[in-house]
Amino acid sequence: MFRRGIYKTPAQLRSMIEPGLITAAALAEVRSLVRAGVTTGELDSAAERIITGRGAESNFKLVRGYRNTTCISVNEQVVHGIPGSYVLQPGDIVSIDCGAQFEGWNGDSAITIVVPDPERPELVARREELSRVTEGSMWAGIAALATASHLGEVGAAIEDYILAQGASEVSGESYGILREYVGHGIGRKMHEAPSVFNYATPDEGAEIRPGLVVAIEPMVTAGGEATFVEDDDWTVSTVDGTDGSHWEHSVARHDGGVWVLTAPDGGAAGLAPFGVVPVPLA
Repeated sequence: MFRRGIYKTPAQLRSMIEPGLITAAALAEVRSLVRAGVTTGELDSAAERIITGRGAESNFKLVRGYRNTTCISVNEQVVHGIPGSYVLQPGDIVSIDCGAQFEGWNGDSAITIVVPDPERPELVARREELSRVTEGSMWAGIAALATASHLGEVGAAIEDYILAQGASEVSGESYGILREYVGHGIGRKMHEAPSVFNYATPDEGAEIRPGLVVAIEPMVTAGGEATFVEDDDWTVSTVDGTDGSHWEHSVARHDGGVWVLTAPDGGAAGLAPFGVVPVPLA
C-alpha cells in the first residue's frame, strides 16, 4: 500500500543532500584521527567542530538524554557507546555513528575502523574481516534498494550477504545479526518510519517508491547476536563478549535510481561490485 507520509518530494530530497555531506565530512575527519592513544571524547569533539563549522547541529544531541555528537562503540560494544575518557588501544575495533541536522533535514551514517596493531596481526585481520562483512552487507542492502519493490527485500539481501561469507573465525558459526536494533526512515527527524530490518522477515515491508529515504545500518557480531544495555543506559554490548561492527548510510530512492546521501560519491565505489550505478538527484 502506498503511504504518502514516508515519501519525500524531489525538492525535499534535494534538501537532504547538504546534511548528508556534512555528516560524511564529520566522519571523514574522525576517521583521520583514529589511532592508539586518542580518546573517544577527542574524536567526538572533532565531529562536533566539523558539524557546527558547516552551520549544522548534531542531531544526536537532539535525542532526549543524550549529550554527545557521536556514538563510539569499542570491541564488544556494538552501538550507542558514549564517547569520553576511554583511550583507544592498538587492535581496537571502533564503530563511530554520527549525524547532522541542517535547515531542518537530517543525515545519519556510521563507519567501523580497526586500530593498527603490528604485534597482533591475526586479531587485526579478524576484526577487519568483521568490518568488511558488515560494510559489504550494507552495500548489498543499498544495491537491493535500487531495484526492490518492498523493504523486506533489502533486509533479505543484507542477511543473504552475511550468510554467504561463511563462518566467523571467532564463533565458528555464522556472524550474528542484531535483531532488536534496525535501520529506519530519515528526513525531518533522524528516526522516522519505516523500519529497515537487517534480516529476512515474513512481512514484505514498506513499498519502495521514489521519495523514500532510509538509513540502512547492519549491526553484526563475531559471535552470538544476544546483547544487553550497559549500566550507562545507552551502550549496547554483546552478551558473549565478542566484537561488534556497525556501518550505516542514508540513501534516497528517486525517479532516476538511488543516491547515497552520506557518501561524497553518492555510493559509486561501494555499489560498483553489485553492478549498480548511483544517479544524482536532479
